[in-house]
Amino acid sequence: MTDPAHSALFARHRAVMPDWLATYYRQPIEITHGEGRRVWDAEGREYLDFFGGILTTMTAHALPEVTKAVSEQAGRILHSSTLYLNRTAVELAERIAALSGIPDARVFFTTSGTEANDTALLLATTFRRSNQIVALRNSYHGRSFTSIGITGNSSWSPTSLSPLQTLYVHGGIRSRGPFTHLTDAQFIAACVEDLRDVLGQANGTVAALIAEPVQGVGGFTSPPDGLLAAFREVLAERGILWITDEVQTGWGRTGDHFWGWQAHAEAGPPDILTFAKGIGNGLSMGGVVARAEVMNCLDANSISTFGGSPVTTAGALANLTYLVDHDLQGNARRVGGLLLARLQSIAAASPVVREVRGRGLMIGVELVEPGTGEPSPAIATAVLEAAREGGLLIGKGGRAGNVLRIAPPLTLTVAEAERGAAVLEGALREAHAATTEGQRA
Repeated sequence: MTDPAHSALFARHRAVMPDWLATYYRQPIEITHGEGRRVWDAEGREYLDFFGGILTTMTAHALPEVTKAVSEQAGRILHSSTLYLNRTAVELAERIAALSGIPDARVFFTTSGTEANDTALLLATTFRRSNQIVALRNSYHGRSFTSIGITGNSSWSPTSLSPLQTLYVHGGIRSRGPFTHLTDAQFIAACVEDLRDVLGQANGTVAALIAEPVQGVGGFTSPPDGLLAAFREVLAERGILWITDEVQTGWGRTGDHFWGWQAHAEAGPPDILTFAKGIGNGLSMGGVVARAEVMNCLDANSISTFGGSPVTTAGALANLTYLVDHDLQGNARRVGGLLLARLQSIAAASPVVREVRGRGLMIGVELVEPGTGEPSPAIATAVLEAAREGGLLIGKGGRAGNVLRIAPPLTLTVAEAERGAAVLEGALREAHAATTEGQRA
């Protein structure tokens, strides 16, 4: 039975927040505190967190090292702005520049991934003197006016108005679309030809191609390794920049690599890299890394009031240090591999699962109507609800809203992975049974 006070809070939320501000679950929950990979709601119920605040609590809830760094910094000074020197911001920028793989790198801090992508677009269009951008179909790059303008997922793009001219190419989804039947090598070749064709039709000089190595909101879809490297070669012929959107794929989440672009490294590093989410472990932190020539191309004044604040950089620096010192990328690879294999085994016996995909601790489970293969957002919603009832929080995405998004903190243990998989198995079974019963009725 729902607590009346909780119902009252939900009513107040709906009365004062925008109608388009979505919440999960028929009765949304209020998360009050967390520890490690667990969180608790206002009614005292415990959950295993497999979504981490949309891939943001990357390391752990209430990580002592981060909590201590934030608390100590807050006790000294909360804010100063980029007009003053900030020691932790400099130290964090040095670490990120070295880790980025971009030569002669410069780092600019923002407060979100959306703002980071906005900055990357500003840099690219200014450097190239062009407002033309190439993006992947099914992509998502944020909720600001400019980032919506390059988002290739119509369910997250409420307006066609944009200051940019965006051209969309194939390559973000391997298992759907006109190139599905091809081998990986043939798929890459077809996508490269598509890119060449689009660039040939562009009436002007394209500024940049922006791509998520794994499409996050799009349902954790990805191309074969090497596709973006092949794209890079085509771009380099024309001087076009490559922006890698690492808001969800950075910091070792994919297990195999520290950055998603490194699965496509044959043609060298990107020109611009954007990051956010996990680096702050819940703090509002994002940023851009670019080679100096590109980063320094702006010839107007610019600052950031809140980007790289003393508190957020102190927390992010402590978080990054913990992540590297404890090899959480390796843990994502090992535990993520076990979880992926377990979910694929579960999927083999479930008629509502079309595909389990992903790498590291970034796993998507695509759900469909049994027998038809049509995307089923209704079944995805039912599984989301059943998983919550079982004590597991997961996400949802995909263009049709039919993909379960599984992205726990990178400190996930084998026992927690097994427990989460068991809950999800029961939720899939329950949702399928309910669907079958509804069809009979």
